[in-house]
Amino acid sequence: MVTYTNDDIKLISLFEKITHAQVKDLFLQQQPIFVVAPGELGKALGKNKMNLFRLENMLKKRVKVVEFSDSVLQFVLNVIAPLKVTDIKQEDKIIILTGNDMKTRGYLIGRNASNLRNTEAIVKHYFPIDEIKVV
Repeated sequence: MVTYTNDDIKLISLFEKITHAQVKDLFLQQQPIFVVAPGELGKALGKNKMNLFRLENMLKKRVKVVEFSDSVLQFVLNVIAPLKVTDIKQEDKIIILTGNDMKTRGYLIGRNASNLRNTEAIVKHYFPIDEIKVV
């Protein structure tokens, strides 16, 4: 069960008011990450990403919007977007990502594996996985 503070609820309410998209969840990491219902990413971003830019200007920080998916592999791809991977596969409860090049792998992992751990935390919230590996 997730508990939200008053600030979290205000943030979700502001997002829904601006975008008219249904928020499924909110993760506060380096930047707020909104998980929206399937099929509502376009509505959340708005025409030419205007909703996203308005929200970022109001909050004075970067915002990430992720579309939920019932498939664990598709959801991982949505979370790591706009980064592209050449291959993604699941072996038992481990998800293996194959990066295009060293730069993409670096972005996926992050300093001290922070990006990878944040991605893992978001995915573990919805799906029973053990870890995500980048090769």
